[in-house]
Amino acid sequence: MRLEDLITRFSDTTENQRKAIFSTLFIAGNKLQTLFDNHIPKISLKQFMLLSVVRQSKEPLTFTQLGNLLGCSRQNIKKLAEALRKKDFITIQQSPCDTRAMCICPTEKTNNYFQNEFLQYQEELKYLFEVYTDEEIKTLFTLLSKLYAGIENLEKKTVNEKTDGYRI
Repeated sequence: MRLEDLITRFSDTTENQRKAIFSTLFIAGNKLQTLFDNHIPKISLKQFMLLSVVRQSKEPLTFTQLGNLLGCSRQNIKKLAEALRKKDFITIQQSPCDTRAMCICPTEKTNNYFQNEFLQYQEELKYLFEVYTDEEIKTLFTLLSKLYAGIENLEKKTVNEKTDGYRI
């Protein structure tokens, strides 16, 4: 089966389009992760995303905060952080706001990585989006931003279903 066949098969109804969009998000994520992991040395895509968020944050973030931002568990963040700590990309320190929590702080190696080594790969990321016009990029950005609202909506629904099941 070809991709074009799947697109044709799922383009006839809104319900099928929803299914196709959901599948596409999953498949695109897997393809991007595979491309990145096979192409960029030293760190995985998940480690890169964690470093990006840590680097962009104005204050140190806890494992829990980072998990919420990246859509994964605190335990997953801890595992990624430990791998990055061993590679000297980050330090793990006690939170200045909560003595029970640990924060991730970038090291100079992280800054050097983004300023030097990652620049060549950042250029290559342009290939991912060169098939879009500037207007299409704006639309895609708006729609993906709106997707987060849909995800939050789904999260609220699943939390409510869990709590409804436990009511006495």
